[in-house]
Amino acid sequence: MDSTLTDAYLRRIGARRPAVASAGALRELHVRHLLTVPFENLSIHLGQDIALTEPALLDKVVTAHRGGFCYELGGAFAALLRSLGFGVDLLAARVFGEGGELGPPYDHMALRVTTAEGGGAWLADVGFGRHSSYPLDYGSREEQPDPGGVFRIAQAPDGDLDVLQDGAPVYRLEQRPRALGDFAATCWYQRTSPASHFRQSLVCSRMTPDGRVTLSGRKLVVTGGEGQREERELTSPADVLAAYREHFGIDLDREPVVAPL
Repeated sequence: MDSTLTDAYLRRIGARRPAVASAGALRELHVRHLLTVPFENLSIHLGQDIALTEPALLDKVVTAHRGGFCYELGGAFAALLRSLGFGVDLLAARVFGEGGELGPPYDHMALRVTTAEGGGAWLADVGFGRHSSYPLDYGSREEQPDPGGVFRIAQAPDGDLDVLQDGAPVYRLEQRPRALGDFAATCWYQRTSPASHFRQSLVCSRMTPDGRVTLSGRKLVVTGGEGQREERELTSPADVLAAYREHFGIDLDREPVVAPL
């Protein structure tokens, strides 16, 4: 990733190039990413390929002004951080289901990040949807208040770590570093299997300064401070495409539609 592409990525998220790869710079990059790059699975329903290579991810997020799901967002953000002098490990996680069961291996990707200042590592995650606004202290086992809730990283069996949000387990994290290609098989499953929730529904969601904006199919939900919530059902393809442009900066030539399973 050359300097020109790094600068383009920084413009994409509205961030300045940090002078030092510091913890403060990581916090700023993390929150700017969440505010500007949506969590979305539109490619699955537009018949577009998802290639887990660094050039493909950067082309999608930076050049095409799109978002993606965890592998795409985490992989692209890792490339940006490395280009700015941060140390980054890709970590695999298994997401907890509603009944407490764990998803498949490589179900999710998060990042372990080290800074030029030294000290402890940080857990960065810009690809989970509703999660922490700022990186979490990877080495702490205490509660960590965040605008997204109260988080805690706890020891789990076999040397893994559980990430909890408001007391509920979110995902189980392996500590062994992985390569981007290690996630390819589960990525393929997530975008092709009828059992995958990404295959079953449409979502495009982005954090806002005081809440969140989400477009699920034709349902647009905007939340704000003090419990404000506006929900609207869009009635035409033109309205849907306009909402993607207005709220997410995504310009599509047709409305994504969930194909029959």
